[in-house]
Amino acid sequence: MSGKYELTTYGKKVQKQLIDKNMTQKELAEQLGCTRQYLNNVLHGVRSGTKYRELIEQILGVENVA
Repeated sequence: MSGKYELTTYGKKVQKQLIDKNMTQKELAEQLGCTRQYLNNVLHGVRSGTKYRELIEQILGVENVA
Protein backbone atom coordinates (compact mmCIF):
# COMPACT_ATOMS: atom_id res chain seq x y z
CA MET A 1 0.00 0.00 0.00
CA SER A 2 1.29 3.47 -0.85
CA GLY A 3 0.24 4.98 2.49
CA LYS A 4 -2.62 6.93 0.93
CA TYR A 5 -6.19 6.40 1.97
CA GLU A 6 -9.08 6.41 -0.48
CA LEU A 7 -12.23 8.40 0.06
CA THR A 8 -15.10 6.44 1.54
CA THR A 9 -18.47 6.41 -0.22
CA TYR A 10 -19.53 9.10 2.26
CA GLY A 11 -16.35 11.07 1.54
CA LYS A 12 -16.98 10.92 -2.21
CA LYS A 13 -20.51 12.26 -1.75
CA VAL A 14 -19.31 15.10 0.47
CA GLN A 15 -16.49 15.90 -1.96
CA LYS A 16 -18.98 16.08 -4.84
CA GLN A 17 -21.16 18.49 -2.87
CA LEU A 18 -18.12 20.63 -2.07
CA ILE A 19 -17.26 20.80 -5.77
CA ASP A 20 -20.86 21.60 -6.70
CA LYS A 21 -20.89 24.44 -4.16
CA ASN A 22 -17.40 25.66 -5.13
CA MET A 23 -16.32 25.15 -1.53
CA THR A 24 -13.09 23.78 -0.07
CA GLN A 25 -12.57 21.25 2.70
CA LYS A 26 -10.91 24.03 4.68
CA GLU A 27 -14.01 26.24 4.39
CA LEU A 28 -16.27 23.37 5.45
CA ALA A 29 -13.98 22.50 8.37
CA GLU A 30 -14.03 26.13 9.54
CA GLN A 31 -17.83 26.14 9.52
CA LEU A 32 -17.85 22.84 11.41
CA GLY A 33 -15.36 24.09 13.98
CA CYS A 34 -12.78 21.39 13.29
CA THR A 35 -9.49 21.24 11.43
CA ARG A 36 -9.20 20.43 7.74
CA GLN A 37 -7.05 17.46 8.72
CA TYR A 38 -9.82 16.08 10.95
CA LEU A 39 -12.41 16.53 8.20
CA ASN A 40 -10.05 14.83 5.75
CA ASN A 41 -9.74 11.89 8.17
CA VAL A 42 -13.54 11.66 8.34
CA LEU A 43 -13.84 11.64 4.55
CA HIS A 44 -11.20 8.92 4.30
CA GLY A 45 -12.72 6.76 7.03
CA VAL A 46 -9.91 7.19 9.55
CA ARG A 47 -12.30 8.94 11.96
CA SER A 48 -16.06 8.44 12.20
CA GLY A 49 -17.00 12.12 12.48
CA THR A 50 -20.46 11.05 13.66
CA LYS A 51 -21.08 14.25 15.60
CA TYR A 52 -20.44 16.36 12.48
CA ARG A 53 -22.48 14.48 9.87
CA GLU A 54 -25.79 16.23 10.51
CA LEU A 55 -24.07 19.63 10.43
CA ILE A 56 -22.24 18.71 7.22
CA GLU A 57 -25.60 17.91 5.61
CA GLN A 58 -27.03 21.24 6.80
CA ILE A 59 -24.06 23.26 5.55
CA LEU A 60 -24.02 21.52 2.17
CA GLY A 61 -27.80 21.80 1.87
CA VAL A 62 -28.40 18.11 1.30
CA GLU A 63 -30.22 15.35 3.12
CA ASN A 64 -28.75 11.99 3.97
CA VAL A 65 -25.36 12.41 2.35
CA ALA A 66 -24.36 9.15 4.02
